[in-house]
This record gives sequence, C-alpha cells and structure tokens, in this order.
Amino acid sequence: MPKPPSKTNAARLLERARVRYELREYAVDSAHLGAAEVARQVGMDPRTVFKTLVAHGDRHGHCFAVVPATAELDLKLLARASDNRKVAMVALKEVQPLTGYIRGGVTALGARRNFPVFIDRSALDHDAIAVSAGLKGMQMVLAPGDYVRVTVATVAPLVQLSPGAAQ
Repeated sequence: MPKPPSKTNAARLLERARVRYELREYAVDSAHLGAAEVARQVGMDPRTVFKTLVAHGDRHGHCFAVVPATAELDLKLLARASDNRKVAMVALKEVQPLTGYIRGGVTALGARRNFPVFIDRSALDHDAIAVSAGLKGMQMVLAPGDYVRVTVATVAPLVQLSPGAAQ
C-alpha cells in the first residue's frame, strides 16, 4: 500500500479553513513538466490544471496570477484586473525569495508573502481544479470556489482565448 503524500503548508492552510482537497503526486522530469503531462499523471483534464505565476505591477506591486497551465497569461488583462497600468513577470531568480517556493511548486496558498491573487475566470467552469501544493511533484485538487475563498482571489479574464473559442 503506497504511503499517503506528506502535507505541505498549503495543505495545512486548507485544513485550517476546513476545505476539502486531495493531494496527488506526479513524477518530476524537467524535460516533461508541461501541463498535459502533469494532467495525465494526476488524472485530470489539462484545462483543469492551473499554474501560479508571480508578476509585479507598476502601481500595486507583486501579485499572483493563476491561469490554466495550457494557456498564456495576458499581461494587459492582468494589469486591468489588478488596477495597474502595466505588469511584468517577476524574474525566476526572484520567485523563491518572494514566495518561498521554487519554480514548479509555486502556490498562492501559504506563500511567504500575502500578495493579491487573480485567477482566470475559466477556473469557475470546472467542478475541480488542480494547483501546485507548494512542492514540485505534488498537486492539490479542490473546488475552484474554495480556492477563490481561501486565497481571497479576484476572478477575472487573464488569458486570451484562441480565435473561435467560446468565452
């Protein structure tokens, strides 16, 4: 019988908030860390796996942007949602000092600093989404409404849809 995954700070935070979640581990291979592969390994539709990015706005400072791992963050949409004139992605070398997490394990749950969280509205189209549990190789699956509530996230359009896609 496999041992259950160890709990992360993000998981403990959800437990304190009495949020139901499930931890799912996956094999980390730096050559294949794409959304489709992670989704396959954790048994999820790739559109339900979300990545957490760190950005910096010119007016309001740092924030988290949570978007489908299969999509690209639209910086103009994030600027609009966060009431900034413009935003830029934070350099990879700054991510760990700011959040306490390394690339592939960044989550807004239990981060070192409590930055505002913005999540793409497509998250609410799903019964469950997967986000990093704060550790490479581990995802947590939970209801998007619970994620929004616990992170006090603002729901907004953050990704450009491909031409012809329904909004």
